[in-house]
Amino acid sequence: MDDRPRKQLDEIIDGKQIRTVFQPVVSLRDGTVMGHEALSRMTCKTQFQNPEQLFQFATESDRLWDLEQLCRTTALRTAFLGPDRNPKKRLFLNVNPNVMHDEKFRRGFTKEYLKQYGIQPKNIIFEITERNTVADMDSFRGTVSHYKGQNYNIAIDDVGAGFSGLNLISDIHPHYIKLDMNLIRGIDSDGIKYALVKGMVEISKTANIALIAEGVETREELVTLVDLGVQYAQGYFLLKPDARIRDISPQTRALIVELNRRKNHVFSSQAGGVYISNICTPTETIPPDMRVEDAFEKLKKDPGSFGFCVVDDGRVLGIVTKNSLVLQLSGRYGFSLNQNKPISFLMDANFMSVDFHTPINDVSNSAMTRPPDKLYDFIVVTKNEKYLGTVTIKDLLQKTTEIEVVNAKFENPLTGLPGNVRIEQKISQCISSGGAYSVIYFDIDNFKAYNDVYGFENGDRIIKLLAKALTDHLPEGQFVGHVGGDDFVAVITAGDPAKYCADVMDDFKRNALKYYSPQDIARGYIVAENRHGTVEQFPLVSLSAAGVRDGQGRFSSLVELTEQLARLKKKSKQHRGCCCIWQDDPAERESGPA
Repeated sequence: MDDRPRKQLDEIIDGKQIRTVFQPVVSLRDGTVMGHEALSRMTCKTQFQNPEQLFQFATESDRLWDLEQLCRTTALRTAFLGPDRNPKKRLFLNVNPNVMHDEKFRRGFTKEYLKQYGIQPKNIIFEITERNTVADMDSFRGTVSHYKGQNYNIAIDDVGAGFSGLNLISDIHPHYIKLDMNLIRGIDSDGIKYALVKGMVEISKTANIALIAEGVETREELVTLVDLGVQYAQGYFLLKPDARIRDISPQTRALIVELNRRKNHVFSSQAGGVYISNICTPTETIPPDMRVEDAFEKLKKDPGSFGFCVVDDGRVLGIVTKNSLVLQLSGRYGFSLNQNKPISFLMDANFMSVDFHTPINDVSNSAMTRPPDKLYDFIVVTKNEKYLGTVTIKDLLQKTTEIEVVNAKFENPLTGLPGNVRIEQKISQCISSGGAYSVIYFDIDNFKAYNDVYGFENGDRIIKLLAKALTDHLPEGQFVGHVGGDDFVAVITAGDPAKYCADVMDDFKRNALKYYSPQDIARGYIVAENRHGTVEQFPLVSLSAAGVRDGQGRFSSLVELTEQLARLKKKSKQHRGCCCIWQDDPAERESGPA
């Protein structure tokens, strides 16, 4: 029996022949580095081809605990005691779930243990890989809750690579989901992968979990991920793993910023204010004297091609669609009669061409009025009457639909206030800026009971009343948005946020009485059925608010901040009457009228 693998494993562990490299996890909103994943590499010659093989053999040899401990301590020492030492950096550490809920791990990975490195638990993210089966889910769930309670963050790794991902996400509700690289590879050209990730984006928004796309290797993949709204990414296109804890290049960051600028430009206004140039793509052109046979061969070599523009000195003379060319060359003599002719002989000179500054809705309307045989031909885009690119009908319809959907998110139809997308953008900007800011979450108490008794129309009036109070008292240049229903968020970077909160509550408390009958006001409550169908007395509507202040980088992500707001909101709603609970760092205090 060959015992060399076991000897090599023992040599690696006992000789500490492991080094750590780091790969950045990059925000796809602004290009900033949110944290780094610590990756282990062997420093000696070995028959193990990669770390995955090494860990698998360590599991089989009952030395997984020793190997993982070596990798963790090496990563922490390199990251927090090395030349790039920064105690505020966020570090992703890979942990086998069956090791994580081992009692030795819980005893060893404590706050006291981290003090020797000067690390706060909130800056450690445990990556639990989906590939590893959890032997005892109940016990493991308790372990995860324990570490969450200690302020550690949790990420599920390799989601999409196995079968337990959704169950694991549901069971432990992580802070981050890392999408497996095989799900990201070629997402720009794979409809199934695109749809799957799009679905995960919606899940992440609903569950308040951030997505991290792994293995981004091409510009096209990055563009697609930004367009889908994935929050973070890592991969060779952004930066390869390195022994130093490095930032991405200014050029890559500029690309991410530009992609977001373009996306926000497309999605920040109605379709009538978005121009066709925003979705125009440069495609291959051919000269008018190219032989028909040569053009046909080019199409055959590129199955994804929909055709060509025939261009001479920058001017578009005609188009050649794949369907039209195949049709003209079919039949008994079609190919033999035309193969040596110039492509200009078979091109379509009666094509749809639009200026780059044409509104996208105008293009859509014009395209749909074409004859049936040309309805699905691609559209030529020009600038100063010179060729710029093309737009397919698929792209045109997809973008106009996306614009309509996203516009609904940008603006709440009831109040006209910014919706979820702009709220997220505003808070993310504040977090990345490093400056002082406050975020306040407002929620109406006993609103459902009011709706049940007084009807939805009056319920809408109560919501509009709060919206008016929030905007009337808002300091100049500050932000307030409507999450939906009776939930609102204000972001304050100037002025007194506590005073603003108190003024809003006083205004709302005073004016909400106008929407009650005199009898209900005199009683101080209304009678309605509760969620279980039992008649109950409900207090008059009041306002709960939860606020956080930050100016020292306490929150490094939107997920982190909103989780804290959710905890404070629960405390606020336990009070009767209007109440705002603030959490500064570290003390909490209450403010606002009773």
